[in-house]
Amino acid sequence: MPESKLPKDIWDHPDPFIVSVTVKPDYIDDFQHTNNVVYLTWMAKAAWEHSQALGLDFDAYAKIGKGMVVRAHEMEYLGPSHEGETVDIATWITGNDGKLRLRRRFQMVNAETGKTLLRGRSDFVCIDIQSGKPKRMPQSFVDAYALTANVPQDQTT
Repeated sequence: MPESKLPKDIWDHPDPFIVSVTVKPDYIDDFQHTNNVVYLTWMAKAAWEHSQALGLDFDAYAKIGKGMVVRAHEMEYLGPSHEGETVDIATWITGNDGKLRLRRRFQMVNAETGKTLLRGRSDFVCIDIQSGKPKRMPQSFVDAYALTANVPQDQTT
């Protein structure tokens, strides 16, 4: 995991998991900034890389027969990013009911200016991979996806 060069107090919560990306020309839309779909892709990238760092990659999911899939996304765009800029994408696990649901929060920041570009969240549900139906999280998911930030309203969803 790359370390952000930004001051630690810039983040919404302590100890984020951070993924850095560089805005490529094909990410740019007609408004000359990063297309909103790219931000969603970056959220997915950060979540998946964090999951892998926690020891839960797709091979682990396949062995268990269960996985976490997105139920909903929410994104608030606060500023644009442009070609060549570096964006630090932070994520935290802020909700885990130990049964079916998991919540992640995200914050994207321009790595040069420190300006927050986006805040978002994703809600996940545990499913049986074969049937696609919701299934209770195995204990390994409960343990690996422990909370990494304290957001009380996320812990009751």
